[in-house]
Amino acid sequence: MRSLLAYTLRGAAFLLCLGILADPVLAETNTGLTPFEASYTAVLQKGMSLNGTAKRTLTSQGNDIWLYRTDVNSFIANIDESLILRWEKGRVVPIRYRYHLSGFLIKDRKHSIDFDWPAGVATGEYKGKPFEVELEGGVLDPLGYQLQLHQDIRGGKRDMTYKVIDGRSIDEETFAVINGGQISTGGDRTGTLKAEKVRKNSKRQTLMWFSPEQDFLLVRLLQVEPDGSTYELKLKAAEFGP
Repeated sequence: MRSLLAYTLRGAAFLLCLGILADPVLAETNTGLTPFEASYTAVLQKGMSLNGTAKRTLTSQGNDIWLYRTDVNSFIANIDESLILRWEKGRVVPIRYRYHLSGFLIKDRKHSIDFDWPAGVATGEYKGKPFEVELEGGVLDPLGYQLQLHQDIRGGKRDMTYKVIDGRSIDEETFAVINGGQISTGGDRTGTLKAEKVRKNSKRQTLMWFSPEQDFLLVRLLQVEPDGSTYELKLKAAEFGP
């Protein structure tokens, strides 16, 4: 159970993909990013139903520096995940990533990455051990690739592969996008695009729905584990603003 929550909401997440205050406005000039705050219900089905809530926000810090974060609260676990990034020519450039999982009968888990682009290295800590990896062009973190996925779908891309620092190595995450049909979000029905994470030789399934009517915001996430247990996020409300 711990690994399922950690994967889906770190990477989801949510989080979230998660990915995500004021009246709706157009995207900030010359950046392509729109600040937002979105709240979700979170349901884990693993022998019994366990409910929680998740919130994802994207806020401008000025000078093309942004803060992207996911906060999850449930009876079992709390997750605080954040990324400080630079938005440059339509790409996420990660600067500082932090992840902290804690909760009832759960051992704390932390993951940190600091990106030194001039030096070409990323340093951090994973499962209590320090690491250093050589940076490649376009490498992302576990939260930043979700924001890049959102922006790429918004920009019309339908097949994407990202290089992501996962633990102490760099992995590839591949997604394919199709028409997701109509789904209900926050009491309303909206058309969606569905992104599926492409895996080889794995029974785990990760699906994400994005709403073109809501600036391609993540409105649903479903993960099915090999043992049949599921984790699902559903959008409750979202606000876009400066």
